[in-house]
Amino acid sequence: MNDPLPTCRMRAHRTVLLATLAVLMAACANFPGQAPSVPSAAQPRDVRTEPPAPVVTVTPQQPASAPAATQANSGVAAHVQADTAATDTSTAAPVDPLRPDVRIDLEDRAARQDLWQRIRNGFAMNTLEGDLVRKAEAMYASKPDYVQRMNERGGRYLFHIVEEVQRRNMPTELALLPFIESAFNPEAMSHARASGMWQFMPATGRVFNLKQNVFRDDRRDVLASTRAALDYLTKLHGMFGDWHLALAAYNWGEGSVQRAINRNKAAGLPTDYVSLSMPNETRYYVPKLQAIKNIVAAPANHGLRLPPLENHPYFLSVGIERDMDVDLAARLAGLPIADFKALNPQMNKPVLLAAGTPQILLPYDNANQFIKALAKQKGPLASWTAWTTTQTMRSADAARQVGMSDEQFRLVNNIPPRMLIKVGSTVLVPRSAQRQTDVSEHVADHASLSLAHEAPPLRKATHKVGPRGDTVAAVAARYRVSAAQVAQWNKVSAQGRFGPGTKVVLHLPAVKKAKQATRHAHAKGSRATKAHVRKNGSPKTASTQRPIKPTRVAKAPAR
Repeated sequence: MNDPLPTCRMRAHRTVLLATLAVLMAACANFPGQAPSVPSAAQPRDVRTEPPAPVVTVTPQQPASAPAATQANSGVAAHVQADTAATDTSTAAPVDPLRPDVRIDLEDRAARQDLWQRIRNGFAMNTLEGDLVRKAEAMYASKPDYVQRMNERGGRYLFHIVEEVQRRNMPTELALLPFIESAFNPEAMSHARASGMWQFMPATGRVFNLKQNVFRDDRRDVLASTRAALDYLTKLHGMFGDWHLALAAYNWGEGSVQRAINRNKAAGLPTDYVSLSMPNETRYYVPKLQAIKNIVAAPANHGLRLPPLENHPYFLSVGIERDMDVDLAARLAGLPIADFKALNPQMNKPVLLAAGTPQILLPYDNANQFIKALAKQKGPLASWTAWTTTQTMRSADAARQVGMSDEQFRLVNNIPPRMLIKVGSTVLVPRSAQRQTDVSEHVADHASLSLAHEAPPLRKATHKVGPRGDTVAAVAARYRVSAAQVAQWNKVSAQGRFGPGTKVVLHLPAVKKAKQATRHAHAKGSRATKAHVRKNGSPKTASTQRPIKPTRVAKAPAR
């Protein structure tokens, strides 16, 4: 017979072990490294004590190099119920758009490290020496206020750029390139129409999937442009096998750099960056980046101070599911409109289209505030929508049709005066009872606006054919219209001929009539003056007297 004591002891030990495991599992559920828990839709709610709360989704931006198909099917979405009850208020878990599968712990010691030191530790490009580097260093050192503003502005974006650069195993010097390109201004626009923090030309932007349409310009999108710029730099480094040459190609064009290399090869010359013949802007481009690198490495050596930057995200990605006015989004987030646009500068219009821009970027605290405020927001979120024209029309007619003044309509759609809106164009108009649905994905991604010069108003005129008659083509040429138009107006053939004395109907621009009247008045006044002179001699008025010759003054000697 078995001794019951060991069995009882085993049961007691098992009970203690199970209890311990339960405690450990409960603790692990709140461990900072774990993914945030997702409330289950099946969990019952006591609707008697609190109203049902809307569900707000914080949608992470996928890693910048992930293919579109992967981005659509991977990543972690944190669903947050913003509870309106005072006793149960939940907030969104922060999501880093470049690391959506890593939960952010703002108490993490690594997050308190110096981001500048992280950048220094990742320097990997060959050092460039020379007078141009010293000149660039002196230029930046002489403008401490400019450097300070540039660094403070760049602090919003540097963590995310460094994250993506290091995820691709690229030198961290490349994270400093926007200092050279745009002074970290995502709304910068060059004379050559390069735009954004990374200064993409329109054609190059389209090659790297940066959409540019009526509603947005992804060249200004912080994350999209960073992804595209690093894709482009990776391609250029693969072509030339050298980061200095890749940077030269980024500035000058890959074809230009390749031709310069070919010329040096043909002449038996070296083909490194400093040996190529290139424009001054490109010649100075890499030295400027080297100067910025040297300043980041040792700012005190140049009499400069870098603002402290901690090693954690400045902004988070917050999903939106409905179209929303930009002003309302900024207000719900508790941000000045300028700060909101600094993180979301790609918008061309005063409305966010959920189909084209499914997430916005907000600082952490403002992201939480936005989610709570959006859950409580009553009424429509957007006062604007898109309208695609079904015929070519004047802006005044389009404005009247949607209930706007012509001036307001042209201002919001950036239409110059006296322009026609071509059929198929997409314009921004106020929402109405007939236009309440959100803008479709196709329109959000492909909207375009095509304009044409409005024809001047026409006046009806007649032309009397001479005694010998005239051809339709000859009459048309005389009045600078087409023979087809003259034929249509007079119901004859364009190859036909008008008989003697025929009155030909014409429709001519009214401006010509005004010019003809002016010329006629000048001619009449000239004839009257000449007749007066012939009859009475030279008039004695001041306006017709010979002007007095000015006294000749000796020139002063040049200094």
